[in-house]
Amino acid sequence: MSKGLFLQNIIAVIWDFDKTLSPHYMQTPLFEYYEVNEQQFWKEVNALPAFYKKEGITVHQDTCYLGHLLTYVRSGIMKGLSNAKLRELGADITFYDGIPDVFDRLKKILEASKYQEFDLRLEHYVVSTGLAEMIRGSIISDYLSGIWASEFIETPAEPGFDPAGKPDRGEITQLAGCLDNTTKTRAIFEINKGVNKDASISVNDTLPEIERRVPIQNMIYIADGPSDVPSFSVIRKHGGKAFAIYEKDSPTHFNQVDELQRADRVDSYGPADYSEGSQTDMWLRKHITGIADRMVRERRDVTSGNVAKGPQHL
Repeated sequence: MSKGLFLQNIIAVIWDFDKTLSPHYMQTPLFEYYEVNEQQFWKEVNALPAFYKKEGITVHQDTCYLGHLLTYVRSGIMKGLSNAKLRELGADITFYDGIPDVFDRLKKILEASKYQEFDLRLEHYVVSTGLAEMIRGSIISDYLSGIWASEFIETPAEPGFDPAGKPDRGEITQLAGCLDNTTKTRAIFEINKGVNKDASISVNDTLPEIERRVPIQNMIYIADGPSDVPSFSVIRKHGGKAFAIYEKDSPTHFNQVDELQRADRVDSYGPADYSEGSQTDMWLRKHITGIADRMVRERRDVTSGNVAKGPQHL
């Protein structure tokens, strides 16, 4: 058993958000509130890379929508949009069947006495290219141990600002940070090393495997498509499990995730239904149980290997 910084008693289930937990893009309530045509907005976003390329400017396809949102705010179309409003609108995000019940149901697997003996625990995380404040305002927020997503600054610090002061509130005006489908892998290593639990640790710190909070082999990553291949690859390379979600009534989406499995990108796939007894629910239960059983065996092996037997009567 680890004698390092952490007990390594955590199983982490890491979720993508859009089209994985929710059937819609999380920004849908935002567009509805401001009466913005959602299809038109995304059509504009998809045209941005080619538009800016005319001036030799390269913009990132995954994250350029964030700047376009700020343009909508600055133009007055989304007047008054603040972090507080984003969080408020997060309450209107809709989810697939079985959410949020599945979060607690999966955690209860580890209530069995054989797992409690070693204090095994399950944690849920969201790693998304979406908006952190909307996730914080949604019905799943209280079930999460961490959120990695994009964030905005409202009133920027002026030159010569007082570091002891506090930022003023207002409309969002600048991007504070963002994730794209490649940098999502950084979040995996931050969970792995325990950066979110110990502020003294950086993701770039050298940390032996035995010192890391959540070994990647104790992780399950759940997402909906090819854009998450970098994260699927990191998880599987280090012994974790990767699971792809598809929309139940979409043959196109089914074929997409089936190709991911054929290409050995994921361990398996299932429909976006997390109701108790569904295929996806049963797969998650099976593999969380499998990881927990392995952790118990490893701990018992270490314990027995460290015990020197005393002399016995002949």
